[in-house]
Amino acid sequence: MSDQYPQNPPPTHDTGAPGAYGQQPQSTYRPAPATMSPEDERTWGAISHAGAVVAMICSAGFLGFLASVAVYVIHKDRGPFVRAHAANSINIQITMFIWLVVLGILTIPIALLTLGLGLVVMLPALAAAFVFAGILHVIGAVKAYNGEWWNPPFTPQFVK
Repeated sequence: MSDQYPQNPPPTHDTGAPGAYGQQPQSTYRPAPATMSPEDERTWGAISHAGAVVAMICSAGFLGFLASVAVYVIHKDRGPFVRAHAANSINIQITMFIWLVVLGILTIPIALLTLGLGLVVMLPALAAAFVFAGILHVIGAVKAYNGEWWNPPFTPQFVK
């Protein structure tokens, strides 16, 4: 080893300047996000549900998850109430997607076997999945705004 890089660094005088030689580096971790007030948690919980309904209406039902995921990702660590409602909103969207996939897969053979008459039954069933999800989101938005904890019925807890 050369003399340029000694094994032990020479003692230094503490200048108090951050990052001075011989001092421990400051932490590069971001501080924990500040918690929200109960009113803000209620508002964002309601937005996670109401935003999903608005996005479902604007996108014919296919982008409703965006509002739910956005609120969850941004605010999940800021309070347990907003996290629970945003997770419930995502769970409603996941459940609706599963129902749409199942009903979509069933629509083809039923329509073929009944010479198209099965569409009379299956298309309203597909629409019912959107309506049911919309109703659950409206109930969730009202409950969140009122400060009530709520788990939507017929909805597994995929996200917690």
